[in-house]
Amino acid sequence: MDKKLFILVGCEESQAVTIELRKLGYEAFSCDLLPCSGGYPEWHLQMDVFGAISGGYLLTQDKKYIWIEKWDMGIFFPTCTYLTCTANRSFLNNPDRWEKRLEAVKFVHKLMNVDIPKIAIENPKGVLSSHIRKPDQYIQPYHFGHTDSKQTGLWLKNLPLLVPTEIVEPEWHYPKNGGNRMSKTHALNPSTNNPENAKLRSKTYSGIAKAMAEQWTNIN
Repeated sequence: MDKKLFILVGCEESQAVTIELRKLGYEAFSCDLLPCSGGYPEWHLQMDVFGAISGGYLLTQDKKYIWIEKWDMGIFFPTCTYLTCTANRSFLNNPDRWEKRLEAVKFVHKLMNVDIPKIAIENPKGVLSSHIRKPDQYIQPYHFGHTDSKQTGLWLKNLPLLVPTEIVEPEWHYPKNGGNRMSKTHALNPSTNNPENAKLRSKTYSGIAKAMAEQWTNIN
């Protein structure tokens, strides 16, 4: 590692990617409005992501100040509640949800245009493709050693496409009352109306987190 990169992992309470980056020796910090669940509060900025992006003296969750003049990379996981296509039926004749979707799209658009040289934005297949632009690639957990299926887009700036590390067969669960097949994680955590289930469904898979950390820092 020729240069110690300062990397902001935004909208990440799980610290999955932050931990993998730290294993490689980088100054990575997670950031979320929620406290972290990854076990490293000294690496977590519990604050608005745009406040963290602006740099300066930033207070970690365990009350320690760090000085960040400028981030070298930003990896962002904006909440997909109002962005995913799977919730489209709930927008029918629902102006309140229309407004929240617009706010969510504008939030992502703002992230895409912050002053950070290298940027990655991750989100499940949804409305960003039609409202902003198509992702640079779609990935699946089963490309990185997990048996789940969750088509996920990556919008990249000055970063390479992720290369699959371990392709496996996805595992499907079928509802007893019929209906569409589901991935293991969605079957075991069936409703995003439950905040804890929503957190479980949104966590970054360890194989993907490891690939992001290794492949996106191994460039000039």
